[in-house]
Amino acid sequence: MNEGHSVALECGKTVDELSDYLAAGRLPYDPDIETCPECLNALDALERVGMLSRSLLEREARELPPPPANWFDRIMDVVRSEMRVGRSLPVQHPDPRVQITITEGAVRALVRSVGDEIDGLYIGRVDIDGDAEVPGAPVEVNITGTIGWDQSVLDATALLRTAVYDALAQHTDLNVVAVNVTIEDVHDFANGEDES
Repeated sequence: MNEGHSVALECGKTVDELSDYLAAGRLPYDPDIETCPECLNALDALERVGMLSRSLLEREARELPPPPANWFDRIMDVVRSEMRVGRSLPVQHPDPRVQITITEGAVRALVRSVGDEIDGLYIGRVDIDGDAEVPGAPVEVNITGTIGWDQSVLDATALLRTAVYDALAQHTDLNVVAVNVTIEDVHDFANGEDES
């Protein structure tokens, strides 16, 4: 691991601290971590990386080239960038005295959870482009990912687009005008488990 992994979150915890906590099975229970949305998003991202790494190490994918040498560092760069809370996005409330917001990090986590439901799809990066802090302003959601070699790219990306539109309409007030999905690579592992 390089020194960049010790980056601190806005709450003060570092990636190294969270990695150690996760490696210890989240024991002893740390209420500062377990009640912090930023830490929980980071733990979720670190668990995904761990599952993905184990799947790659356990599989003998002779037909596919090995991942590039900087593969893990690239994933960790995405994890570090996405665990930041980001912008506060407004959620409308009928009482004008009430102000509710949802963090950009929580929206990215929502999109990732939607992607997890689609077989063979692994979400890489989620970006929300546009003036999301302005109610009603058009935004685009840009998603990158990899897909299993035996999955239909067209079917999986269509399912993801529909599911993301539905989830964001249900849980946010974002005016999503486009969900753009870019499949960057093909893999030979399942979401979270070995297919052998």
